[in-house]
Amino acid sequence: MADFTKQDRVAAEIKSVPASKLVIENVSKVFTREGKAFNVLENINLHIEEGEFVCLVGPSGCGKSTLLNLIAGLDSPTSGAIYTNGSPVYAPGRDRMMMFQEHALFPWLDVLGNVMFGLKLKPNLNDAERREVAKYYLHLVGLEKFMHAAIHELSGGMRQRVALARSLAPNPTVLLMDEPFGALDALTRENLYRDLQKIWQQRKKTIVFVTHNIREAVCLGDRVLLFSPNPGTIQEEFKIDLPRLRDINNSNLSERSAIITAALKKHLDAKGVQE
Repeated sequence: MADFTKQDRVAAEIKSVPASKLVIENVSKVFTREGKAFNVLENINLHIEEGEFVCLVGPSGCGKSTLLNLIAGLDSPTSGAIYTNGSPVYAPGRDRMMMFQEHALFPWLDVLGNVMFGLKLKPNLNDAERREVAKYYLHLVGLEKFMHAAIHELSGGMRQRVALARSLAPNPTVLLMDEPFGALDALTRENLYRDLQKIWQQRKKTIVFVTHNIREAVCLGDRVLLFSPNPGTIQEEFKIDLPRLRDINNSNLSERSAIITAALKKHLDAKGVQE
């Protein structure tokens, strides 16, 4: 067995790895509450290519976050199957990392400690090597100067950058993002849109991004998938071929957003659903 040095192991951990291809076949999810069955997702079929950035949009209750949880392995479909690179998803795995609207950072750890915590999934690294990997990802999200700051000292946008670094540090092949910018102010969101696009181009991750914000979806995604509720189904998909880096205030982006918004209203009206 080769005797890898610390530098070799750190370099291997921050090297881009092939992204995963996701295949979702005939997936349905039924929840039972007080003896009543609620069909949250029905017959979802979806292929996401390696390194593709796909956004799921739709109103509350249409199953977007439920589908994300199924991909993460946090829950199981009632029927159907999900595959990453041909392997079925049965449980959480370090190939799939989740980022939520709430940053879920540990307040008793500093910024560096929070990112290093995610690297406990890498048993081949010692603490010094985890520290070097964590520093790389803090640099990637622009927080290298804040590595020893306490979480309560950070703004909301900075906390989400820490959460993003923690999600990226184990070097997953799929990044699952559940409305990660929903609680932030408009200016902070715009900065993060630009930075996330840069990171995606550099790291080549497969990203599945859930949002209510159609302009946000058009700004970030290669494809936008339109969901409607009762039960949750994919109604339409839109290919977004605008050049990157995209500015959410761009007029072409606004035109695409208006088309998708009109399509969403049409499907909701057809189902008699209020937004």
